[in-house]
Amino acid sequence: MSNYLYEVLDRLIAFDTVSSHSDIPAMEYLADHLDRHGLKTALHKSEIARVSQANLIAWAGPPEEDGLIISGHLDTVPFQGQPGWNRDPLKLETSDDQVFGRGTSDMKGFLAQCVEAARTLDQARLRRPVVFIFTASEEIGGLGAKRVTPELPDLLGDVPCPILAWIGEPTSYAIHAAHKSAVLLEVTIRGRGGHSGAPHNGVNAIAVAGKVIEAIGRLQEECRTRIDAQYASMFPDTPFDVLNFGTISGGIADNVIAERCTLRISYRTLPGKDPLALRDEIERRCAAIDTYDYASHNHRATIEVGQALVMPAMGSPRGTALEVALLETTRTSTVLGAPFCTDGGWFADAGIHSLICGPGAYEQAHQPNESIPRAALDSGPAMILKVIERLCS
Repeated sequence: MSNYLYEVLDRLIAFDTVSSHSDIPAMEYLADHLDRHGLKTALHKSEIARVSQANLIAWAGPPEEDGLIISGHLDTVPFQGQPGWNRDPLKLETSDDQVFGRGTSDMKGFLAQCVEAARTLDQARLRRPVVFIFTASEEIGGLGAKRVTPELPDLLGDVPCPILAWIGEPTSYAIHAAHKSAVLLEVTIRGRGGHSGAPHNGVNAIAVAGKVIEAIGRLQEECRTRIDAQYASMFPDTPFDVLNFGTISGGIADNVIAERCTLRISYRTLPGKDPLALRDEIERRCAAIDTYDYASHNHRATIEVGQALVMPAMGSPRGTALEVALLETTRTSTVLGAPFCTDGGWFADAGIHSLICGPGAYEQAHQPNESIPRAALDSGPAMILKVIERLCS
């Protein structure tokens, strides 16, 4: 166990980096440590969702091709008001076998491991570059990675941007080479308000929303039958696109005809598919709905399908040098698809092929009393150094 590893993780947990807050103080803390360990660093700042944020890029090694990116995000999901906490989310606490605190699994634990690995890295042995990319705003769509990825060639200067990336999301050291997209969509139904005693003079948006749910529900049912054999082994439980009704809101009182109703829907599409095609299909099906409500046919509602917010899918080639190194280092033998999105979808736009593998437990991500196994945390820096040695030395 390294005291330095726990010192860094303790400080990272103390920074409140919920996505709605600025991560710049925490990124500056990490940059200072990596500077002291002899890496070159660059803070890439931008405003995301009206909050000042920063991505951190740090690198070492010669300006050669075929290096390695090691990446993770610094932001966390909220903890205020989350039921179940009986510990301080912003304080590192330990038990015999667990380390507690918001972000321990997802994914400040991995970032602390990266800093510890950088501390003991023998840079003189590097024959290819190793590049650490710590991102902002991953939890709200990977927006930090989206912003920084096109800028990597300029930020790295004469160092060629590597095309292999290791993303340390919580997988209990399982290896994932793919994930589906994540798409958020809002459907708004606008009716005609009025007194509930004369429903024939209005159009109840909630009633029409029921028709929208039925139409999209039938599409959801059809998607379950569209199994893609290419991804049957990667996503054995769901080798097809999946949809979910997230929230519904409408109406202002029980004696007023609901004039507006809003559905929020999320769906996930397989790698290699246009994530907007399903949105367009939803719009087509909504356009085919007869938008009267059940009280009368005197008036019609309107249905508006909004623009989609997309976090892209990832599907990396198999058999890369990084995959071989991770299989050897983790002593596992299988590679599957992840049930969550990562920055790897945005990295793919720049030709970067990512694998997802990290010390945290997926079951602990976003949970109250979030924790990481001490054994997984302690073993991580040596594993990172082993992979760097295999690919960069």
